[in-house]
Amino acid sequence: MTDLRAITANFAISGEVAEIVPLGAGLINDTFLVKTQADATPDYVLQRINHAIFQDVALLQENIRYITSRIRYHLQQRHENDIDRKTLTLVPTKDQQLFFHDGENYWRLTIYIQGSKTFEQVTPDLAYQTGRAFGEFQYFLSDVPNPPIGETIPKFHNMEFRLQQLQEAISANRAGRLSKVQTIVDELLQRSEEMCKAERLHKEGKLPKRITHCDTKVNNMLFDQNNDFLCVIDLDTTMPGFVLSDFGDFIRTAANTGAEDDKDLSRIGLNMEIFREFSRGYLQTASAFLTPLEKELLPYGAQLLTYMQTVRFLTDYINGDTYYKIQYPEHNLQRTMAQLTLLHSIDKHMDEMNTWINHLSNN
Repeated sequence: MTDLRAITANFAISGEVAEIVPLGAGLINDTFLVKTQADATPDYVLQRINHAIFQDVALLQENIRYITSRIRYHLQQRHENDIDRKTLTLVPTKDQQLFFHDGENYWRLTIYIQGSKTFEQVTPDLAYQTGRAFGEFQYFLSDVPNPPIGETIPKFHNMEFRLQQLQEAISANRAGRLSKVQTIVDELLQRSEEMCKAERLHKEGKLPKRITHCDTKVNNMLFDQNNDFLCVIDLDTTMPGFVLSDFGDFIRTAANTGAEDDKDLSRIGLNMEIFREFSRGYLQTASAFLTPLEKELLPYGAQLLTYMQTVRFLTDYINGDTYYKIQYPEHNLQRTMAQLTLLHSIDKHMDEMNTWINHLSNN
């Protein structure tokens, strides 16, 4: 069993450790709260980085150092109060490294933001606040040309790459399931050219890549006890990408009236109130740097990310469930059907979404 006190001792902390306890229920990294003995010294968050997913830990940590330093700079420029609660603070090791390697695992430490909390359920008000928060997050990181950060998960939101994976799964048909899902495969492949539009526009120099969070969920934000927003967290997937990916992934997850793997497809659809409120908050803070084309493509982002996730679930199903954890044999097929149902609902609302974005952009 890992000696967490011994791991923590490698970092430049203040005070003496009182206890170390598990924190949160994250699916990727193992997270612990390091409580110190004196009230005057901060508590800390210790994480074991999942280096099977984040294979270049040095790149990962340098990304986070850069991102948090830029956010801190902008908060200082605005003369914000309580800046240490409005961005994550990395704690270096005693030899000034951004992580500690114990020979097997990689570890990092941040200062725990006291009195903070997260929300799991999205309301229209939280959708609005989330939109403002992620728009501001992108804005803070949009002002440096060619920022020195890299992809922590290569090709993570690259639609061409995800379709290549699907084609390879179809060709191999390792689990013998292709005939069962051929109609779904046909529908998705018929849409493939349209769904690769963002990558084509980028190659043509029309759609920029910016620093994007790539996991825009309400539970990746901290709030204080008065329910006021503090900061965006879970920065591991923050890397170069399209703003419409961040926009679209929130709509895919938060504006779905059903569950991601809902067995009752009749419950699934697009919640337009959540869409409108998130859009309203997002454009209030992001309009300052977005191009007209980026604004225009935001509803397409909802289509794209839902289509992408449908492709990923279907690919895993055809491959025999090798990537996503499943709870029953046809789980990935149910996920595929649920995402495809949401995609169809988004398709039906595209005119309404485009009209709303155009209204916000011109007011």
